[in-house]
Amino acid sequence: MKISKLDHLVLTVQDIDATCHFYGDILGMDVITFDNDRRALRFGDQKINLHLKGHEFEPKAEHPTLGSADFCLISSTKLDLIIDELNSHRIPIVQGPIDKHGALGPMTSIYVRDPDKNLVEISNYQNT
Repeated sequence: MKISKLDHLVLTVQDIDATCHFYGDILGMDVITFDNDRRALRFGDQKINLHLKGHEFEPKAEHPTLGSADFCLISSTKLDLIIDELNSHRIPIVQGPIDKHGALGPMTSIYVRDPDKNLVEISNYQNT
């Protein structure tokens, strides 16, 4: 077996509207609706499905928990512009800019927290 890419992941959230605002209005993802009333965040060829805490869709994680996610997003926008945008929305930067190593090599990252306190790393690869 060989896995080729990630299609989607699921975040369990306290407030779907607040999550859509953070990822859609601030981080620039597309907020989509599917299966009549489910919402997700689409970016590139991936998406993040949203489950409301206590009203998760089956099947689900064994222990869906708010604030347990820690993931990295790659942006084509330069980090200094991202930092300015985050500052304009009063989104605190937890750490960074800091040099890290991603799946494809060296990158520079900043870390923020979403409304459920998930750790979101936003990065630019250094060779692009």
